[in-house]
Amino acid sequence: MSADGLRFAGVVALPGVLGLVQDAYRGEPSRAGWTTEADLLDGGRTTPELVRALLVSVRDAVLVLGPQDRPTACCAVGVADGVASLGMFAVRPEEQGRGTGAAVLAGAERYVRERWDPGALHLSVIRQRTELVDWYGRRGYAPTGGTQPFPYGDERYGRPLRDDLELVVLRRALR
Repeated sequence: MSADGLRFAGVVALPGVLGLVQDAYRGEPSRAGWTTEADLLDGGRTTPELVRALLVSVRDAVLVLGPQDRPTACCAVGVADGVASLGMFAVRPEEQGRGTGAAVLAGAERYVRERWDPGALHLSVIRQRTELVDWYGRRGYAPTGGTQPFPYGDERYGRPLRDDLELVVLRRALR
């Protein structure tokens, strides 16, 4: 797809993407990196069905870096009603802090600009993940002032270990 090594993931990449996202955010493997949510949520970060839906969607793309069976990083980008979004952003814990995430984010932004040319890219982050909000802030993402409720009761996104989780919406202009 591009010189930065990002490429489209097809359905065959589902096990690798699912494992990467889980390892980056939940359980003991996630504790080797700084993106862990293991103290906030238990269980899975996503499901095979949710990842498959992104992989086959005509309005979304899953971008991966590294081997198909064990990708180093991934993200999902999409557009709906003219609003571009980024999600499922994950970097293997042992690769975190090496610039991999920043490179993948820059590649995803380029892809979104070239494919859909929206004015901005939006994403949501758990408010309590201040270090992650700050990381995105250093890359030009600012809070919109908007929030979204955490999907309590929907175990497709994990089992919350606290009752005050909320998502903040961040935005970065692409033009």
